[in-house]
Amino acid sequence: MNRLFLDSNVLFTAAHNPGGKAALVVRLAAHGRWRLVSSEHAIEEARRNLAAKYPEALDRLAPILGTIRLVRQPAYTGGAPGPHSIPGRSQLPPKDQLILDAALGCHATHLLTGDVRHFGALMNRPDATGGLMVQTVSAYLGDQAESSARRQREPYPL
Repeated sequence: MNRLFLDSNVLFTAAHNPGGKAALVVRLAAHGRWRLVSSEHAIEEARRNLAAKYPEALDRLAPILGTIRLVRQPAYTGGAPGPHSIPGRSQLPPKDQLILDAALGCHATHLLTGDVRHFGALMNRPDATGGLMVQTVSAYLGDQAESSARRQREPYPL
């Protein structure tokens, strides 16, 4: 089962636009389609941005958070392999390095973000992220729909 790490902008968008794709990801997770995870750092950033821009949407964030497992920010030390060995990590701003570290630390299968400017070079490149698929919500949902359609076209074994 896919384990989706939600960046702060995905949480923000899900709360601000309950009819949008980010909110759809949350609703489908509530029905067991996949698991959602995020970090305190991402949640606090989403909460702060909602309070500043769309305070009326803060009430919609609480039920969203009820579907998400909070993961701790990993502390990497010593020579153990970790996110510090990910090519391109150092090109990310520090706040986005924290997001990548948390997604890798909790063994997420996907990091969903709308931050194409910072994460763009890592998107759809699991070879560059230790197996983590970094995608926009639209790209993820498109891949899921394509995969589902492909399974439906496959003949049933006799």
